[in-house]
Amino acid sequence: MAIPASFIQDLISRTDVVEVVGRHVTLKKAGANFMGLCPFHDEKSPSFSVSPVKQFYHCFGCGVSGDAIKFLTEYTGASFVEAVQDLAQQAGMTVPQDNIAAGERERLAAQRAKQVTLFEVLEKAGDAFRQQLRKSSRAIQYFKGRGVSGQIAQRFGLGYAPEGWRALAGVFPAYDDPLLVESGLVIAGEAADDVPESQRKRYDRFRDRVMFPIRNVKGECIGFGGRVLGDEKPKYLNSPETPVFSKGRELYGLFEARTAVREKGYALVTEGYMDVVALAQLGFANTVATLGTACTSEHVQKLFRFTDTVVFSFDGDNAGRRAARKALEAALPFATDVRAVRFLFLPSEHDPDSFIRAEGQEAFARMVESAVPLSRFLLDAAREDCDVDTAEGRARMASQARPLWMSMPDGALRRALLGDIATAVHLDSQELASLWGKPQRGDRRPPEHAPAFDGDMPDMPPHMPHDLLPDLYELADASHGHGHAEHGSAPAGGQRRDAKPGASRWTRTPDGKWKRPEPVDPYAEPPGRGPRTPGVNRPDTAARLLLLDAEALDTLGHDDRELLSALPPPHGPLFVWLEGQFHEHGPQAWPELREALQGHASENLALKVMQGPQAGFETNTGELRGELRDCVVRMQVESLKAQETAAIAEVGTDPGALERYRSLHSRRLALESAPKAS
Repeated sequence: MAIPASFIQDLISRTDVVEVVGRHVTLKKAGANFMGLCPFHDEKSPSFSVSPVKQFYHCFGCGVSGDAIKFLTEYTGASFVEAVQDLAQQAGMTVPQDNIAAGERERLAAQRAKQVTLFEVLEKAGDAFRQQLRKSSRAIQYFKGRGVSGQIAQRFGLGYAPEGWRALAGVFPAYDDPLLVESGLVIAGEAADDVPESQRKRYDRFRDRVMFPIRNVKGECIGFGGRVLGDEKPKYLNSPETPVFSKGRELYGLFEARTAVREKGYALVTEGYMDVVALAQLGFANTVATLGTACTSEHVQKLFRFTDTVVFSFDGDNAGRRAARKALEAALPFATDVRAVRFLFLPSEHDPDSFIRAEGQEAFARMVESAVPLSRFLLDAAREDCDVDTAEGRARMASQARPLWMSMPDGALRRALLGDIATAVHLDSQELASLWGKPQRGDRRPPEHAPAFDGDMPDMPPHMPHDLLPDLYELADASHGHGHAEHGSAPAGGQRRDAKPGASRWTRTPDGKWKRPEPVDPYAEPPGRGPRTPGVNRPDTAARLLLLDAEALDTLGHDDRELLSALPPPHGPLFVWLEGQFHEHGPQAWPELREALQGHASENLALKVMQGPQAGFETNTGELRGELRDCVVRMQVESLKAQETAAIAEVGTDPGALERYRSLHSRRLALESAPKAS
């Protein structure tokens, strides 16, 4: 969703940053500004300044600064769009949605209204559960037995759902209200044609359980988890999927843990509500938990909005290992060079709570510090069930490692891991990259990285099949912007019969060797067609489209993102930065990206491509993404052509070059035959 820059500026001018920050931080007047304790780092003396004149905040202790929008994205974890919508609602403004159909706009407005109503229903139920906890000696004794203090119980909003099938009827007089079912608080009997919904059998979902409110990053109650007081089954019960709650996206305790995560520098992910509450009591308030489901990529992405280090804690048994493998797969796409992911495996007889009570906080802190890094765990996961003392076992390990390694973003960590995997399977990294059907990153764009062959194409080896020769002629023509040539042989003198006047192509020298044409930029617009805008080539076009619509990154495949990230500076670093921003902050509009780009090595490129009429903000999203798809496909085609050329140059010296050429050629033809997106 692209939001016009003019609207952002108008919204900022109507928003009081002191009021926005003051909802989360206690501020006191100090001269022209307001001061308070910084919410982004631990301090005893106020160094966090908020200026009502400049509409800006700045911490003299840790250096954070920004406006009201940035505060909400950094402190609450909201996306840029969510922050804008939140502030606009408070200011009585409507976020422009010109690119959304009227029917869709009405549906979204109704959806937001329904969510607000559900939040209110759930919060009311939470208040009732907290009141019931004060009346239940059994529930109080349960929490005391787990070492939970009243302060921690209040912080997490713990409660108790009493026995009885319809206890909530005393809280909600309209017990037949469909919202109670939609919020997951009440279960209704099966639908029947002759029985109205209000007459179906209804009963409370949570009965005789201690209750754990689940909050989103804004602090709104979106669901509940309930635990039995004894050993009955099921031990834990969660709210069902609702319009405001999805187990695969939410983390228990994240709202309460935000400040501690920043202070300690890492988030600790466990497997249960009581782990979170107990660890907060024992000095590890930076703990969160998944909600009865395996860790997902959305969980990981949300955590990386608050920290660069995530530690997963699992039992050391087989079930714990399987859960860790799921977490590894979810974390790999976000494993950049500036982030750390570690895996902590406790002894089978302990969970985090029992380990700290038995061994102490310092022992647990040492366990966290020595947790298995992602790189080592990836190798362990790839090595599973493989006898690496045999060639077969090493081949299987390489096969199991491939999808894991391929899902990682480009960077030093990914390249180092390629070498580690290659060593483990007794290959060098070049051999392994070739085996996996892809060169190493950075090998995509000639002439900087492609193997040089000094202007002479080697004589074809005796085993070169004759039916391949037409493809070689086609490659020579097509790789220089002249499209597909008809198959045929080259006449004497080296000039093809179908050659266009002035065309640059392979020629045969008097001694019978093939000589390549002058090098051209494979990413430049083809001759004779001219670029859409003066000075704009395909990488520039891709940069402009993604700066206009950062969410389009989600529409690109892994190969596409790999190609863009591997481009030489300044384009490659810009695409790497854009992907990092998207993973950390969600889709951001150009004004927000422009601010974040200040001082970046690719800032000038971004400013250049975003100048002129082609950088207008109010453009149809479908058209933008169609243009991006076509642009990236053409770049992939040109990249494959360049790799084909390099492969043919090695045919005389590398036995695998011919097969590599065939594979590249097949991929290119498949791309070229695919229908255009626009």
